[in-house]
Amino acid sequence: MASDPLELDPPNPMPPRSGALLVSGPYLADPYFRRSVVLLCMHDRDGSFGLVLNRPIEMGVADLMDGMPQLDSPVGIGGPVQSSNLFFLHTLGDRVEGSLHVVDDIHMGGDYEQLRSILVAAPELSRHVRFFVGYSGWAEAQLDAEIEQRSWLIHPANKKLVMGHDMETLWARTLRMMGPAYAPLANFPEDPSLN
Repeated sequence: MASDPLELDPPNPMPPRSGALLVSGPYLADPYFRRSVVLLCMHDRDGSFGLVLNRPIEMGVADLMDGMPQLDSPVGIGGPVQSSNLFFLHTLGDRVEGSLHVVDDIHMGGDYEQLRSILVAAPELSRHVRFFVGYSGWAEAQLDAEIEQRSWLIHPANKKLVMGHDMETLWARTLRMMGPAYAPLANFPEDPSLN
């Protein structure tokens, strides 16, 4: 990784864990993950699984899945892995059987047909669901190496950040929430060579 020209390199406030946010560092050059915020849904010694929260697409879930009503729930690109599969986060708890608790009252996945039935009967509940095409995955020790290279900062996830619909400003807002050592990173130019 290139040296930090402005020496803006605050330490990571916490180790990676399930239920944390990965906030890309401003120097991450990968165009896919640049300025992204990823909810780390699973993290253990075998690898990591997450969903990018701030890569919306101009499609609704009804465009992607038969039998699903038109919903206000946003659809995003969760990552480059299994991009033909649909994943979802929700705050419906045990109403969707088989879901995995991630953090707070946020769950991932579960019985899709059960979710579809819930949303057909009560479309207003779509505000409690976010859909994603694909996911982000890391092999054993891969994410730890990227964190060591300062590609990612880690911040506790909360319902407001994860389930909110203001995806455009999520990266900068999260950095500012992390405190004064991280807030200046939110103003880092997208292409420093143009300054």
